[in-house]
Amino acid sequence: MTLAPDLPFEFVIRGTALSLQASGRSRDAWKELIRQAARDALPEGCWLLTEALAVTIFIFPNAIMRGDVDNRVKPILDAMTQCVYSDDELVERVVVQKFEPKRIFPFQDPSERLAEALEADEPSCIFESPTTCTKGLSNARRPA
Repeated sequence: MTLAPDLPFEFVIRGTALSLQASGRSRDAWKELIRQAARDALPEGCWLLTEALAVTIFIFPNAIMRGDVDNRVKPILDAMTQCVYSDDELVERVVVQKFEPKRIFPFQDPSERLAEALEADEPSCIFESPTTCTKGLSNARRPA
């Protein structure tokens, strides 16, 4: 059994990335969608990451995205607390990019998940944690 998720850890979130300004109910539903996508991608029984890490977030809206892209990052990072990592303060580096329709450039050798999002007709986000300083484990298992 794997105790920590292998890195890079990557998954697709189906839906439009919501910002901090979205209603509380909408944000809560968005965060639950993120947690479910992460749980589906994680090996069963794996433990939380507890070491500093970097993350990459690609946002694929289905229309021109209004508002600041940085406001869409916090709900994604918050949703993965106690699901992927023990605390979002462990995230030391964030790279985020939006790819609006007709503004997507070609990728060389995209990952399976990135290729999936590029081909999708629906809005989506990709979360990737490509690196961590070391693979730390928490004292407790990730909540189900």
